[in-house]
Amino acid sequence: MELHARVVGDGPPLILLHGLFGSNENLGGVARALSDRFSVYGLDLRNHGRSPHGRRMDYTTLANDVRETMDAHALDSAIVLGHSLGGKTAMELALSAPERVARLVAVDIAPIDYDRRHDQELDALHGLDLATIRSRRDADEALTEQIPTTAIRQFLLKNLVRGEDGFEWRVPLDTIYAEYEHIAAAPASEGPYKGPALFVRGGRSDYLPADAKPAIHQRFPNARIETIPDAAHWVHVDAPEAFLKLVRRFLTD
Repeated sequence: MELHARVVGDGPPLILLHGLFGSNENLGGVARALSDRFSVYGLDLRNHGRSPHGRRMDYTTLANDVRETMDAHALDSAIVLGHSLGGKTAMELALSAPERVARLVAVDIAPIDYDRRHDQELDALHGLDLATIRSRRDADEALTEQIPTTAIRQFLLKNLVRGEDGFEWRVPLDTIYAEYEHIAAAPASEGPYKGPALFVRGGRSDYLPADAKPAIHQRFPNARIETIPDAAHWVHVDAPEAFLKLVRRFLTD
């Protein structure tokens, strides 16, 4: 599957991969900031944004999508930066095809199995009666009780789009339900990936716990792990200047 790509800048290729329920827009600030030194390819993963939909969402499949997209853009290799779901996809690509990944940046995610974390959001979105929704404000109010955090609701509602017959979800919720065990799993390939790797964790997030460090170094023996203390899971949003400083230093070493 060739993925939708938004390309900005000029220089060595840098691929950005977003998290679950996101799109390339979520890393738009990173793309703009790094476009002064790199040709930045912001991809929409399958079942997200403007990319095609497909029934499978295991990491072998997601990494193959990125590889096919690289082929379509004549990229033999690229730096790959991924957040959360995109971070695991970037890891799988590096582990299964290390020659395609010049450097790896994984943002607040580890190569480990996770528990189910998104059932509340999935249930809320799936239970929303779209026939009664006349605006995003209506949807926001309807979701308030189940998803009380405004920032999370606004992030999820970016997936609510107006179609010919009213509002609809641009992410296939049933597929994400069905494939969630694969989404929560560790990358499939053992590797190792011996290239330069940077793992950035948010100090207020539990997505990259201390006990995950052995798993990181087993598959990524040359990995550096850096913490941004004041950031939660969306590190690049919570602390953009500190995040970009870390990434720029790593990419230009």
